[in-house]
Amino acid sequence: MKKSLYSTILFVSVVLAGCVKKDSGGLPPAGQTDPTKTTSATATACTAKLSDADTVQLFPANNSWNQDISTAKVDPYSSQIIALLGTSHLKADFGSGLWDNAPIGIPYDVVCGSQPKAKVIFRANAYDGNYGSESDPGPYPIPLNAPIEGNGQGDSHVIVIDKDNKILYELYNASLSNGQWSASSGAIFNLKSNALRPAGWTSADAAGLPIFPGLVRYDEIVAGVIKHPIRFTLSSGNVKPAYISPARHSVNSTGGQYSLPFGAKMRLKASFNVYKYPWRLQVMLIAMKKYGIILADIGSNMYISGVPDSRWNNNELQQLSSVTAADFEVVNFH
Repeated sequence: MKKSLYSTILFVSVVLAGCVKKDSGGLPPAGQTDPTKTTSATATACTAKLSDADTVQLFPANNSWNQDISTAKVDPYSSQIIALLGTSHLKADFGSGLWDNAPIGIPYDVVCGSQPKAKVIFRANAYDGNYGSESDPGPYPIPLNAPIEGNGQGDSHVIVIDKDNKILYELYNASLSNGQWSASSGAIFNLKSNALRPAGWTSADAAGLPIFPGLVRYDEIVAGVIKHPIRFTLSSGNVKPAYISPARHSVNSTGGQYSLPFGAKMRLKASFNVYKYPWRLQVMLIAMKKYGIILADIGSNMYISGVPDSRWNNNELQQLSSVTAADFEVVNFH
């Protein structure tokens, strides 16, 4: 969960809306029609596809999300922090197919600049509270058939990228009723800017970070390179109730001196042999050496986040479990 101790492994199909999408993955959310069957009015308005996200620069080149940390200093308490993680190992929190009747991963949608915008109502519900005071008011260009993580169960993230204006929109604990989007919190990120959210503000992620830039996407694997840190989670006892840039928010976690604040990065050791793994995993592991993994939420230890895609080989992804916390080092944050 976003504000509590454990993230539910619930995921949602990548569906297409607003603009004509040429590549869909998985099933539409419950109660929604097949978004690949567009009307002629929709088809003539704009053309966009999920892979258009690959053409959008995710923040300026000098942004922390694009930083090569392969030679950055090791934190003085790295060995103690790693020791407390014990035998924790990597787990791909994404894949192909379904888990609990939902696609495995965090989905996203791509829209054109002409996509109509609408108000989002910020509210509390049985799952979590109202963080509207720390949310960007919008409006948000979210199509009515945009994918909801977990088909509306669990964290229920909604992620939309405006490919023309280079703006990222993200909701947490989102729901749609009678044509009206509601959520516990929402954040808007100008992907052309280095501006951070106000200090202390959450986002659709507990750490106040954008989610999309930290997701592993299969199209990146096909391209042969991941150019950003990968989002990951740790249990409350391994997370300080604190944050460092680019994170902007903390939670009431229980980690002590030898734990990580939100926004901290770990990197795979330079000596780690990535070439004993299948090539798809090599792409991820090489990225973990150069860009690292970035702590974004409370959840299971060493779970990394990605996008559901029918092209993932789940058996292959399970081989990541042989990579343990001891194969990493903490990048200096003190």
